[in-house]
Amino acid sequence: MASSPNKLTDRPYTLEQQGADVLAEVLDTLRLSTRMHGRFELFAPWGLQFGTAPGAHIVLVARGGARLEVEGVPGALELCAGDLAVLPHGGGHTLRDAEDSPVHVLERGACANARGKGSIRLGGDGERTTLVAATFQLGVAPRTLLFKELPHVIHLAADDAATAPSLASTVQLLLTESASSHPGATVIMSRLADILLVQALRAHIMKSEGSCREAGMRALGDPQIGKALALIHERPQEPWTVESLASAVAMSRSGFAARFSELVGEPPLEYLVGWRMIKAAQLLRESELPLSEVAPAIGYQSEASFNRAFKRWDGTAPGAYRRSHRRAS
Repeated sequence: MASSPNKLTDRPYTLEQQGADVLAEVLDTLRLSTRMHGRFELFAPWGLQFGTAPGAHIVLVARGGARLEVEGVPGALELCAGDLAVLPHGGGHTLRDAEDSPVHVLERGACANARGKGSIRLGGDGERTTLVAATFQLGVAPRTLLFKELPHVIHLAADDAATAPSLASTVQLLLTESASSHPGATVIMSRLADILLVQALRAHIMKSEGSCREAGMRALGDPQIGKALALIHERPQEPWTVESLASAVAMSRSGFAARFSELVGEPPLEYLVGWRMIKAAQLLRESELPLSEVAPAIGYQSEASFNRAFKRWDGTAPGAYRRSHRRAS
């Protein structure tokens, strides 16, 4: 298995370090691919309806304002110039300038057909709003771990003092590139969108002591639980127990177990098994390692015990999982 060049035990922990390491691991297993919808120039009255395609979505307001309505979420979120909205779980959503504005349903492929031809223009002849939108397709669904506990919408306001300067810089770069007609602009926009997603999630994590109350990502902002997560992610093959993890982060067993469950949303060993299975699935998809080597790489002493655990997790045996994903790729 790939490991980081520096052992966690060889460097001091900081909230940003441990959170970013675990976040990078989780995103790496998801195998994100970015599809830019592009830049929209919209004139009131206007409305856009995006379908229920799987994956995460981002909406960035460059100019004007927009009303964001997300399926399954009551009410609407008002976005201003410079605001970023992230929909980690995807789902259908509508953007419009006012509650009663007519909606244009984006047909599948409409943005792809317009890509490379400048901005997509819609609406009437009123006030102008400029948006940039993208979708992140997930190669593997985040069936467990920290991603599933994220809220339906993460809103990062342009005037939020907690928003890091690096996030604001990426926002500005993406907006600038979206207006460019230079060769390679779409590729650059896709890469910037990738960066923006990670920065947005990191900003959400770092607000854990304030408005971020749900279990999951906020665990990365906790010095001791964040350290425990980093140890699990870096060394899933170790025979971790609740006691050994608690000792590694200088907590009592009972205190650690309770706090881990509160912040992460599941008990330590349940999380450990889930992460081992996700790493195993990644190895099955992306490596040629025989099952006899995959098992010890993620902490199982025998191939038989690994086979049983993987089948409980996925419903299929490791060999069948590998064959089906090789055919699909």
